[in-house]
Amino acid sequence: MSFDLQPHLKGELIELRPLAPQDWDDLFSVACDRLIWEQHPESDRYKEGVFENFFKGALESGGAFVVIDRKTQRIIGSTRFHGYDPEKSEVEIGWTFLARKYWGGRYNREMKRLMLAHAFQFVENVVFYVGEDNIRSRKATEKIGAIKHGMVKKVYGNRPPSLNVRYVIKRS
Repeated sequence: MSFDLQPHLKGELIELRPLAPQDWDDLFSVACDRLIWEQHPESDRYKEGVFENFFKGALESGGAFVVIDRKTQRIIGSTRFHGYDPEKSEVEIGWTFLARKYWGGRYNREMKRLMLAHAFQFVENVVFYVGEDNIRSRKATEKIGAIKHGMVKKVYGNRPPSLNVRYVIKRS
């Protein structure tokens, strides 16, 4: 069985469906909030041109989703699978952001629970990379059970490499 990087996943609060070009307006209306990005290595992703590159990369990745609030049927964010490596039996979950109204745990926890359950059908390990200074995302990643496994340099956009914490969750 091959790893489907863009399944349609449904939970109680949210659903994840593959990102599509027609999602631009709704997703940018969430992403244009500069406070979402204030701790991210690419802190100007709220700008249209910067986000346009992010959006294009998400479409090209073949693993990106929009996050939909099941109650309102509105797009509230995005996330993706990336870097599936069958030899290492791992995949990355990342590029996640949610509208601030949905911060605080429940929505992110459900999103990650849905993605982890899907991923663990195919891999032993799920990896997360979080900017060293992104304390909010680091805490959220630790809340879902991820364990710190060192530091790595990552490139975001046209910026110099930045230090990121590498987290791993192993299939139990």
